[in-house]
Amino acid sequence: MKGEMTQKGKEALERFKMESASEVGVTLNKGYNGDLTSRQAGSIGGQMVNLMGPEQQWEFIRSDVKSQMHTRILTYSVQVGI
Repeated sequence: MKGEMTQKGKEALERFKMESASEVGVTLNKGYNGDLTSRQAGSIGGQMVNLMGPEQQWEFIRSDVKSQMHTRILTYSVQVGI
């Protein structure tokens, strides 16, 4: 049925979460992890998002229209879904 996760999918997501936690230096226990700070939990989720859709950056340099010899560096961050 739509929206249901298989046991295999749950296990894969759990492994992915554990790997992401170890990469950012947070120790997760199997089961309850309510003792984590918001910062720790957020860093795990952020790492998971970064690995699912790596960020691409492009740098554009353009001359300012109002004054000569003035440069402005614009950096655009774009997240690309895989």
